Amino acid sequence: MKIIIIRHGDPDYSIDSLTEKGWREAELLSHRLIKENIDDFYCSPLGRARDTASLTLKKLGKEAEILDWLHEFRGTIISPFTGRKRVSWDLPPSMWCYDERFYDIKTWSEPEIMSSGDSLKYYEETACGVDALLERYGWKRDGMAYLGGEDKTIALVCHFGLGITVMAYLLGISPVVAQNGFFLAPTSVTTLVSETDVNGISHFRATGVGDISHLYAQGEPMSESGLYPNFQK
Repeated sequence: MKIIIIRHGDPDYSIDSLTEKGWREAELLSHRLIKENIDDFYCSPLGRARDTASLTLKKLGKEAEILDWLHEFRGTIISPFTGRKRVSWDLPPSMWCYDERFYDIKTWSEPEIMSSGDSLKYYEETACGVDALLERYGWKRDGMAYLGGEDKTIALVCHFGLGITVMAYLLGISPVVAQNGFFLAPTSVTTLVSETDVNGISHFRATGVGDISHLYAQGEPMSESGLYPNFQK
């Protein structure tokens, strides 16, 4: 099984679509994706993801199924700096780097910062969405591993916070570490493949994270949209 996680192009959040640069990125991305032999496409309901997917889908003559849980990761916290609600990912280092619980898949939601909001709720929603989708292809979650399943290639066109959370869940790592330790640039491609042992036990491995070689090859610079300095405390 191959799962390709794609972030939307450089966003214009004011209209939930893409900037001029974002449309250029989406076009370059489409030339890459049409060569990937993707069986099925799934897309966030948000405009910036649907617009990004549209160029590839038009070239292939395919449609994407819209899945609500592929919406940008909606978990929030109360910022200790401002007392206001903010997203629970892309955190200032001082919020999480000194608390070892954030680094553990079993304890990441325990610190007061996380319990001040609903990040665990949306992490569990994402996990359920991933498992329900994989079950369509015969893959059954078994603890931290998977059993059975078809050898298909699927693409998820979504967002930074959501895409990195999907990756964290499949790899069995803390979403806080993943959300703050990796960056998925606009139109980046993250690829996960299943590996199965002689006992029929499978696990996913990342063969590429946040790859934007399709942009660099054509001289298109990386968009920094989503890096920590772009977020308020």
